[in-house]
Amino acid sequence: MEKLAIEGGVPARKAPLPPNYPGAMVMGEEEAAKVAEVIYGRSPFRYYGPDCQNAVQTFENKMAAQLGVPYTLAVSSCTAALIVAMKALGIGYGDKVIVPANTFLATAGAVVACNAVPVFADVDESLNIDPADLLRVFDDEVKAIIVVPILGNPVDMEPVMAFAKKHGVYVIEDVAQSCGTMYKGSYAGTIGDVGVYSFQMNKVLTSGEGGAVVTRDPRIFERAVRYHDQGIFREKARYGIDSSEEEAAFMGQNYRMSELAGAVMVQQWDKLPGIVSAMKSHNQTIRTALSAAFPQINYRRCSDPEGDIGSNLGMIMASREDAMALTHALVAENINVQLLYGGKPVYMIPQLFHQRTADASGFPFNYPFRNPVVYEEQMCPRAVDLIARTVYLPISPLLTEQDVAEIIDGIIKVGHKTGLFDK
Repeated sequence: MEKLAIEGGVPARKAPLPPNYPGAMVMGEEEAAKVAEVIYGRSPFRYYGPDCQNAVQTFENKMAAQLGVPYTLAVSSCTAALIVAMKALGIGYGDKVIVPANTFLATAGAVVACNAVPVFADVDESLNIDPADLLRVFDDEVKAIIVVPILGNPVDMEPVMAFAKKHGVYVIEDVAQSCGTMYKGSYAGTIGDVGVYSFQMNKVLTSGEGGAVVTRDPRIFERAVRYHDQGIFREKARYGIDSSEEEAAFMGQNYRMSELAGAVMVQQWDKLPGIVSAMKSHNQTIRTALSAAFPQINYRRCSDPEGDIGSNLGMIMASREDAMALTHALVAENINVQLLYGGKPVYMIPQLFHQRTADASGFPFNYPFRNPVVYEEQMCPRAVDLIARTVYLPISPLLTEQDVAEIIDGIIKVGHKTGLFDK
């Protein structure tokens, strides 16, 4: 058998795989032409200008129609979307929010930005939040649960929603990494009280930066619109909402999406079905071939395989050391795989673990909770274990048949040579 590239052999691929930026890699003339309309209209602000193109509104309408929700609000980022969603739900100082131990820092950071405090639930073998662990971290100071379908794999929403209903708390779906993911026939983001999406550079769809908030509740939606636009609601007639400024207005922030970003998203949104279809097809081909070669491979569990968008193939190794060995060997073969978030739970990031904020007093962690919030390294042991030994293979929508064949051959080569899949 030929040598591994890490041992001086010939790599399985001559060149690296396409960059892991699905939406950005399919950008082209369509986005450029739509952005040009906004520029030539000299109206990059969504609400007024000499020749408004209404790009953000068009995007919101497209998104709402496909997701099957009545209310969609485009914002400046997914962090903004999280903050807007929580403020729409009235979350603030003195509240706790349950966050999964496996997520990007922004999920917990947005909770802190709302002056609330995150408490962390463990994961199961889906690497998503474990519904069975919610009760462990729940108390009457918890106001909401944020769930995060990590890298296209849907969260098991039925037990989460049942728990939330029983205990009277909100559910926010942070679909930042997983636009297009579905769970039992419904799009992720449309099942909880509020869903949020990201259109940052390395997401499934992108405008460089951008996000969205969706809900079925008109009251929540009005509060979201107001909070994202300095407390103003400029388009009441569009939604048939008749509320009094004197009674409904409150102080907000500026998280508006620009018409330039909206123009990009009008075209990106139309490309979502093709992107998802390609990723799912490539993922299934690779997984089928690897399973035939190594029937014992332990993949991430999935609560609804049909709903997984196929953006990543997650392989759970026997140990952290094996995961690192597999990663190093495959990268040398020009098959770029990774451990997510450095292989650690989000609460281990220093500023979060040590509860450090820009405020000298430690606000909002200084709230006198009846049950104090203390973070410990092993408080989510399954996350500590599983995140460190799960290797992810990103699946680009641009993969060719040759790319797929070389990925398969390279992983099989490494697997046979190292025996890492035999443990």
